[in-house]
Amino acid sequence: MLKIKSLILVYICTAICAFSQNALAKSTVAEPSQQEIDSIFSEWEQVDQPGGTVAVIKEGKLIFSKGYGLANIEHSVPNTPATVFRIASTSKQFTAATIILLVQQQKLSLNDSLYSFFPEFPDYAKEITIRDLLHHTSGVRDLFNLKELKGFRKDDYYDDAEVMGWLTAQPSLNFTPGEEFLYSNSGYWLLGQIVQKVTGASMATFADNEIFKPLKMSSTLFHNNHNRIVKNKAYGYTPFSGSEFEINMSTLDLIGDGGILTTIEDLKKWDDEFYQQKVFDKSFWEMMTTVGKLNNGASLEYASGLRISDYKGLKQIDHAGWFGGFKSNLIRFPEQKLSVIVLANREDAYSTGLAHQVADLYLSQHFKKEVGSELEFIELNAEQLKGLPGHYWSGDRNDSRHVYIKEGKLKLSPAPKREYDLAPLSETQFKLMGVSANVIITFMPKSRQMSVSVNGREPFICDQYMPANYTKEQLAQFTGRFYSEALMVNYQIKVIDGELQLYIGNRQVSKLDAPQRDMLVSRSLGVINIERDSEDTITGFKLSSNRVKHVQFEKILAK
Repeated sequence: MLKIKSLILVYICTAICAFSQNALAKSTVAEPSQQEIDSIFSEWEQVDQPGGTVAVIKEGKLIFSKGYGLANIEHSVPNTPATVFRIASTSKQFTAATIILLVQQQKLSLNDSLYSFFPEFPDYAKEITIRDLLHHTSGVRDLFNLKELKGFRKDDYYDDAEVMGWLTAQPSLNFTPGEEFLYSNSGYWLLGQIVQKVTGASMATFADNEIFKPLKMSSTLFHNNHNRIVKNKAYGYTPFSGSEFEINMSTLDLIGDGGILTTIEDLKKWDDEFYQQKVFDKSFWEMMTTVGKLNNGASLEYASGLRISDYKGLKQIDHAGWFGGFKSNLIRFPEQKLSVIVLANREDAYSTGLAHQVADLYLSQHFKKEVGSELEFIELNAEQLKGLPGHYWSGDRNDSRHVYIKEGKLKLSPAPKREYDLAPLSETQFKLMGVSANVIITFMPKSRQMSVSVNGREPFICDQYMPANYTKEQLAQFTGRFYSEALMVNYQIKVIDGELQLYIGNRQVSKLDAPQRDMLVSRSLGVINIERDSEDTITGFKLSSNRVKHVQFEKILAK
């Protein structure tokens, strides 16, 4: 009997000890306070400032939600968890969801071609699949870049019929479908048009019936009528002078690439469904989160309206949005069952960075060692650095970086008045300091190149070049009128006060720099590569911007 009592006592003591250790372990990871979260958004609480709403969802529970700043400055209406925001490209996951539902209903296939729905496209559309549109591997030129290149201003109105006309007028793609990844709003706008073609109703109606109503997302809609009254809707704002803001609200009725109006409370229901799968089954979410692949088999970070990536060693599913005076992101950490939502009605908000700051408060104990955090820096003298400075051009990104020595240290400038330190890891490898990403730059002096790797991704190559240094008289050779059939627009290049200026029609739009021979750069529109004939006479140029490549312009000869 004594032996049994002794065993019971040992068991009780062991259990108490184990319980105490577990309690101690849990107590060491304290939940962040409201004050800690508030401090991240303190700028939004200033007088007469727009702001946004923030939510934290943990294991299916809304553990934090709050509005900051004003939804409407004119009437001093505050943002609240029930405020309705435009979420811009964060909408793309809902566009993708309508396509996945139609696939499950066997009304279309991911292998269906764009041409099968819209034969008015050139023959290249026969090679573009719905899967390409979902994964941004179609090569279709971006509608918003086309709008800018055509000379439209920010507030100009255009509709679905005009956009379709722009796209079908393009004689070529940015690249062969499946060969590259290039984010294109046109692809998701076209997906919305395909939903309408298949169902006979607008995607707004289909999504409402198939997604929003079943999930009881009563404050969510695709806003395809800008005149429609939406209760509790926030106004979008853009800073223009000090602490002052001006209204920035779209009058466009386009949906697919964006267009969702919603609240953090409704997005919580969408996030719940990811885990609970009460309305949409497991195969639906598998299709939504399956990343795309290029023709060469390389995997992308992009699935169906969702980006699947790594954040400090943790799997992350998210999609950011930016349009007009709104910014947004819904970031999900599925393995930790934690999601952060930031919806902002101010254009200067960095929704992704702010959401990550909130996530850091909850997930710091889960973070793995960041790539590059273990790196050890060394000291290099000016003699060891002298072979590295120069001007470097990225053909993939159409931009230049200037590397130079200043006060004995290597510096990098991607644009005027912006300068970053390059901290040496070896005589040829450096870490870019002062940026949030982990950027490693490796110089290859023999080939006169440098590679740039961001957060451990495949590096892109920059080639060293000699600046052109044209005289004012030499700049005159680039002047003239040029016409693009693809854009149906006239450009004119003039020399004004010793500088090249670009005009669309009769409107001056941008200064043109001339960094290399026969290359002109507009910081607002892109890169112009001059074309010449066998007699060295300029015959035209090709214009490439971020998401529109190689648009042909022919020089208009004077009569």
